[in-house]
Amino acid sequence: MTVTANGKTDLEIAQQTKLKRIEDIAGDLGLLEEEWEPYGHYKAKLSLNIMKRLATKPDGKVILVTSINPTPAGEGKSTVTVGLGQALHRLGKKAIVAMREPSLGPTMGVKGGATGGGYSQVLPMDEINLHFTGDLHAITAANNALAAFIDNHIHHGNELRIDPRRIVWKRVVDLNDRALRHVVVGLGGPAQGVPREDGFDITVASEIMAVFCLASDLQDLKQRLARIVVAYNVDKQPVTVRDLGVEGALTLLLKDAFKPNLVQTVEHTPALVHGGPFANIAHGCNSVIATKMAQKLGDYVVTEAGFGADLGAEKFLHIKTRFSQIKPEVVVIVATIRALKMHGGVEKEHLHIENAEALRAGLANLQKHIETIQAFGLPFVVAINRFITDTEQEIKTLTNFCEKHGYPVALAEVWEKGGEGGLDLAKKVLDAMESGNSKFTPLYDVNEPIPDKIRKIAQIVYGAKDVEFSPKAKKQMTQLEMLGWGHLPICMAKTQYSLSDDPTKLGRPTDFTITVRELKPSIGAGFLVALTGDVMTMPGLPKRPAALRMDVDENGNAIGLF
Repeated sequence: MTVTANGKTDLEIAQQTKLKRIEDIAGDLGLLEEEWEPYGHYKAKLSLNIMKRLATKPDGKVILVTSINPTPAGEGKSTVTVGLGQALHRLGKKAIVAMREPSLGPTMGVKGGATGGGYSQVLPMDEINLHFTGDLHAITAANNALAAFIDNHIHHGNELRIDPRRIVWKRVVDLNDRALRHVVVGLGGPAQGVPREDGFDITVASEIMAVFCLASDLQDLKQRLARIVVAYNVDKQPVTVRDLGVEGALTLLLKDAFKPNLVQTVEHTPALVHGGPFANIAHGCNSVIATKMAQKLGDYVVTEAGFGADLGAEKFLHIKTRFSQIKPEVVVIVATIRALKMHGGVEKEHLHIENAEALRAGLANLQKHIETIQAFGLPFVVAINRFITDTEQEIKTLTNFCEKHGYPVALAEVWEKGGEGGLDLAKKVLDAMESGNSKFTPLYDVNEPIPDKIRKIAQIVYGAKDVEFSPKAKKQMTQLEMLGWGHLPICMAKTQYSLSDDPTKLGRPTDFTITVRELKPSIGAGFLVALTGDVMTMPGLPKRPAALRMDVDENGNAIGLF
């Protein structure tokens, strides 16, 4: 369990923080009374009409927070995101944090929640990490309603001539449940439907989640939903949501969830927490509508993209920017000494022991992520997210490495000290933005052939020697091109723990080949998913999941969340 320097857990800090009522946070942002809807005392949904009222207001500057390849417990990217927002607020800047909503999968699995930590959290932490305002439940409902509509259409005559063997739409649940990866539905005779193989994904891997997070408004949401391919007919032609005629019903299920959620940090900095696709199997960014709304409401928006720069940041820069025109001014690359030591060969149970030699060996991982951000033409700052086990010698080793190469670096002590611990980082981020060195350029053109786009990601971002495509993937590429989808950007589904597609290859592996085993069209979202290695769209729980530590006290207060 996470413990801060004064002996309090993240949950205890969250529960002991005196929150402002949400009307005060809304007032600080200059929102009109009719532009926000309270969900209790400390959460609110924001009206999409805010975008119309502030249409001519200049957009705030976006700061993208990413990281090196993480350890299983994560490296505090969300903590640094929140802490940096609080630090900018302390410097008198009108800053807003824009983050993803947590999934119950990792919350009750290995990683824990996704609201930051220590004195840099978004609150109310327990509610955000559990059911929040019900957004993920609405996405689950919409996804599974669509699955029901497909099976019902087949049961009642199958006018669209859907081939039951070629239904690609899966059901979802927002939990890690390996038993649902492969199931059979429709058993029990003619009255129960048509028997067929099916499966479940985790909600945050659903294309509806991706659509939800990339849509610019309700009409765009409806149009994207209509384009989703759910199956192929007996002539192997795609069948869409529009063909089923249910895009209106799905939009109706999502209309309230689509409104961004307003909460606050420990230091009362406003935060929009909305949408939550995984970055290892989806595009890993919070919703476009929340980020753009934050740009209208603040002068600086601090947002994060999931996992390392090889996943979340790459997808932010190749997918989210293309659909939203949101371009970051600067990137913060979060590095932790414990993760760098793991990349240098130290086992997880020994990470608390000082080991400057392993740290130096692991710096190659940080170097590769820096090179990736440089390849995109963006200025950056390395943020050393300090843990209580870090020694002065280790911190000096990492700082000296950055200074020797001319990399801007700052020690972030935001977990222990909140915004105060991020002031140096905030100043260096502002300096990087004012340098005028941003020359953002994507690494590939969307009109390039599919394999060329994938190779550029693998070789430039991962450092791979080459890409190997399975026979199935080669056949799918030909079909995707024939269907007119070859011009779409690529969403790589890959392990987060390694630059390669093998989670055991830590550090900066070389001379490796990325294996693409399958390609899936996400036409509503507007990208093609390339599944690599053994990455799964429905994770499993560990032997001792985090849920075993969770409970409530006699007053109904949460226990054991982190």
